[in-house]
Amino acid sequence: MTNVPPADDPGRESFVETNGERIMNMTTLLITLAALAWLGQIVLGGWQIHRFNRAYDALCRQGATVGVGRSAGRFKARVVLALAFDRHERVCDAFMLRGLTVFARPRRLPALIGLHISRLNPDVIFPKDRTCQTALLLAIKPKT
Repeated sequence: MTNVPPADDPGRESFVETNGERIMNMTTLLITLAALAWLGQIVLGGWQIHRFNRAYDALCRQGATVGVGRSAGRFKARVVLALAFDRHERVCDAFMLRGLTVFARPRRLPALIGLHISRLNPDVIFPKDRTCQTALLLAIKPKT
């Protein structure tokens, strides 16, 4: 004799509902986690943009012109480099934002300060870093 409850047994019905609720709760949990991760990305991305904009505003106040260059790349660390030039085309301030995540923050580049635009050679300044070379080249290139 088996211990299987009959089809009209209320205990069997609640077992099916419990499994359905368990699947629904797991789905709801996964959707909630995905939504929270998405909101977190939005907040942290906004925080990074805010920090970049503050650093960029500080450059604009110091120099006559500001050049910004960035490297391309989807799955490697991106680089955004900004240079402020005075009216004699010398670098009066510079910063670089580099990293894979939203926790990358602007870092000053004191080695570039005082250099004339004609002396900014990406291959010499960043000899082994192709992404920084690309960003620097785009930052010093005149925009058309």
